[in-house]
Amino acid sequence: MSFVSGSTLGLKHSQIARLEKFATRRVPANVVITHELARGLTELAFEINRQLGLLIDRKGRLQRILVGDARSIFIPRLTGWRVGAGRLRGLRFVHTHLKDEPLSPEDLSDLALLRLDLIATVGVDDAGIPTSIRIAYLLPPNPKGQVWELLQPTPPSQLDLDFLAFIKSLEDEIDRTVRSKLSGSQKERAYLVGKISGQDWKIEESIEELKELVDSCGLDVVGFCIQHRNSVDPRYVVGKGKLREIVIDALQKGADVLVFDTELSATQVKAISEFTEIKVLDRSQIILDIFAQRAKSSEGKLQVELAQLKYALPKLAEKDDALSRLTGGIGGRGPGETRLEIDKRRIRSRIGFLERQIEQVGKARSLRRSLRSRRHVPIISIVGYTNAGKSTLLNNLTKSRVLAENKLFATLDPTSRRLRFPRETEVIITDTVGFIQDLPETLIKAFAATLDELAEADLLLHVIDCSNPQVEKQLEAVENLLVRLNLSEKAFIRVFNKADLVDEETMSNLCARYDGVPVSALNSKTFGSLIERVEDAILTRLNSRNKVNDIDNETSASLTYENG
Repeated sequence: MSFVSGSTLGLKHSQIARLEKFATRRVPANVVITHELARGLTELAFEINRQLGLLIDRKGRLQRILVGDARSIFIPRLTGWRVGAGRLRGLRFVHTHLKDEPLSPEDLSDLALLRLDLIATVGVDDAGIPTSIRIAYLLPPNPKGQVWELLQPTPPSQLDLDFLAFIKSLEDEIDRTVRSKLSGSQKERAYLVGKISGQDWKIEESIEELKELVDSCGLDVVGFCIQHRNSVDPRYVVGKGKLREIVIDALQKGADVLVFDTELSATQVKAISEFTEIKVLDRSQIILDIFAQRAKSSEGKLQVELAQLKYALPKLAEKDDALSRLTGGIGGRGPGETRLEIDKRRIRSRIGFLERQIEQVGKARSLRRSLRSRRHVPIISIVGYTNAGKSTLLNNLTKSRVLAENKLFATLDPTSRRLRFPRETEVIITDTVGFIQDLPETLIKAFAATLDELAEADLLLHVIDCSNPQVEKQLEAVENLLVRLNLSEKAFIRVFNKADLVDEETMSNLCARYDGVPVSALNSKTFGSLIERVEDAILTRLNSRNKVNDIDNETSASLTYENG
């Protein structure tokens, strides 16, 4: 692999040879750059009228020689030189400035984004002699929010800096500061990027919910940013300048993951990933990951895997365009399928297999539903926003021990239990997966077999967390989703849970406005009104069904008599 990066067009063979000779040079480990090497660099930069740069590791070895133009220089991706929270890259970058100008904003951005040990510029005078060296280095996270520090310009021959001792002390301080902020947590650290358009209160609500999702996913939130724009940047979502600020702040805070509160397109994922080495996720991926963690049954695992594959398929970036996409045969001889096409084909094949498996699950569910129907056992399905208390209500109504945690999507797999009411009415009551705003379409489709349970229900219990500040928004989100699932005509009762956490006036107003029933799912003594209303609704449903059956029987008997 060549040590020289950048365009060498227009350079003479002798000048290219001089560039390549730099690769044989070595810098003492405790020196930023020697005066002799700095002079050799500035003389050649002056001669070719281009910026030249050196990437040097901590052992003083030149890892790469970079060639720019008269005004700028580009640092390629530094693969193989990974950094973690509290660590620097292990590379310093020294390059020329042909007019002895100060460090540019681009220089300082490169320093922060690439987590370089330091960045230095060597000024060039009218004779190609080095004039001064300017140095910038990163600072540990601090109350002022200062990212870097600049040293005073110094002639290269007078630069007195013990590089190794300086970097060790700096890195130790950065590591100590970051670790103290993280308090010894071993979790991955997430930096959140909010939605960029819409009403302020909606954006703030959404970022708060994203924080809960990220926490449920097992990540620590170390920071967040909200930028208001009229439209989404098609490439970087927030715009390149703002993204630079976000990434620098995230790196300063030791973030491992950037989480966007929107669904990213394949183009945006690719562009942002090329801009930073921090892992990039969006809201849908966080929800999918939570579902993957929560799925316990084989059915749930099938549904989650299907949703993940359907989400991932369009995100596969186009590459290897130089290779033929033909698969062989006449007119198709050549390199054959690319890795990308093979991956896509395998994913499509796996999706087809999973859909067939889930179809079989749907048939089995349909059979069980038909058996229940023949036995005339009414079905009640509990629906509601995630973490509204559905599983807790099921547990205390049926004396069960279904998993119930104060987390979003704690329950994923549907659970059914029998329940007998005081008037000897027996029902099947089913807990279902929680809903959320902006639930990914891939999840709704993947969980179609599970959500089909709702279609067969005689009654829906819509459980609502009345203590949540966004109670009405959550209620609206669930009922909008029921409309999308063609379930809005179902008989349902609104159950306002956590009534013990709300004052009586607020509770009374909510119940009057939405014809709801107040309960505390943790206290079965509050279930009286709910049980009475549910039993009345079920008996009404059974009486209606019996009348229909009587009419059908009479019609059948009449037809039999006439035929006879």
